[in-house]
Amino acid sequence: MPAGHHVHRDSPEKEVSLESNKMNMYAVPNPGMPGCPPGLEYLTQVDQLLIKQKVELVEALVGFESNNKYEVRNVMGQNVFYAVEENDCLSRQCCGPLRPFNIHVLDNFGQEVISVTRPLKCMSCFFPCCLQELEVQAPPGNTVGYVIQQWHPFSPKFIVANEHSEPVLKIHGPFCGWSCLPDVDFEILTMDEVSKIGKISKQWTGLLREAFTDSDNFGIQFPMDLDVKMKAVMIGACFLIDFMFFESTN
Repeated sequence: MPAGHHVHRDSPEKEVSLESNKMNMYAVPNPGMPGCPPGLEYLTQVDQLLIKQKVELVEALVGFESNNKYEVRNVMGQNVFYAVEENDCLSRQCCGPLRPFNIHVLDNFGQEVISVTRPLKCMSCFFPCCLQELEVQAPPGNTVGYVIQQWHPFSPKFIVANEHSEPVLKIHGPFCGWSCLPDVDFEILTMDEVSKIGKISKQWTGLLREAFTDSDNFGIQFPMDLDVKMKAVMIGACFLIDFMFFESTN
């Protein structure tokens, strides 16, 4: 090296600070916990999540549906999970929100930690045979629960069941005619419907932008001590509610 020539290097403190800022964007998972499906350890620490749909620019401009993508964030805005719908173009264009879907939920290291599956069923509140059902696995291959639509002529109602199909909680949506409201709440109730323990909320993104794109924001609130498997099922319930009530056909 020529005399007098010095190579500039960042101090160790500055390198640590840069790395810390990078990690602040993400929620760092905890090591394995007994009784907790691998990859869901972080959910034991939270009682709220924000699920934000990512809209592709081309889709927003031309109205051509691409597979849904979501970011799952904590209250500090850090990314906890990413979710992407697996589907083919034909199903999306022909079936719209009626289509079957598989949603893969990945952690910040790209590992799939939750799988959400809905089979193809037509939607009609007048025909009980068409009721929707969704299965949640965590990790993939290990069923942790189901979301099962209950028949009701005017209001959305669901049963949240565990891996043995035993009812655990209920989700009740608002009465018909709520699409004009700025926020729409689906209440999470105990089986006796006495206690409200949380909610899934759809938050409109503003009138102008709502007219331009179907991007959705959802908030989920549940007790901190809720079984982590049921927290994963609530994420699946949020996707089902989005497809059933907020995704419009082209």
